[in-house]
Amino acid sequence: MELSVLNINGQDTGRKVTLSDEIFGIEPNNHVMYLDVKQYLANKRQGTHKSKERNEVSGTTKKLKKQKGTGGARAGSMKSPVFIGGGRVFGPRPRDYSFKLNKKVKSLARLSALSTLMRDKKIALVEPISMAQPKTKEFKSILSNLPLPGKKTLVVTSEANENVFLSSRNLSQVKVSTAASLTTYDLLNTDQLLLTEDTVSVLEQIYKR
Repeated sequence: MELSVLNINGQDTGRKVTLSDEIFGIEPNNHVMYLDVKQYLANKRQGTHKSKERNEVSGTTKKLKKQKGTGGARAGSMKSPVFIGGGRVFGPRPRDYSFKLNKKVKSLARLSALSTLMRDKKIALVEPISMAQPKTKEFKSILSNLPLPGKKTLVVTSEANENVFLSSRNLSQVKVSTAASLTTYDLLNTDQLLLTEDTVSVLEQIYKR
């Protein structure tokens, strides 16, 4: 499959790039995409939640009332979970939510996400974006010139470009990533994928089997 390359003014350059079916034309695997997104979100969790149990709350351990004869249940400590201010039963404890996912599974998930975007015609190609200095207004102008119908746009460059990255930081609906750091979550959480022309060959080197 071929896509036309646009310049930063939104005009067709006349060049076409052939996209590999091994990367952009496979049958999407929904389950592996789910697993990769689940791992991504799990790894972002801090897991620092904590509640105090009965051995951690402050309170007297003096027996509150006599054992028998009151007509009520026996009680031996104000720290008991049945009393206000007592410890919590089976409360959350700090934990690590991350889990392992095989490299081949993660790779298949990214290919499935790319193929899904290609199937839905949500991928556009643009010539390499170069900026002399970080300018949000200039970067926003470049994006407005391109046919990007979706609200959220993921811009993927072949390598890290600090000026492009800094220019996009204040745009809430735009994210800039490199080909090497693409995640399934970012690919599925966008309305439009904008690839620079030189990014295609980098993706082929990374994912071609």
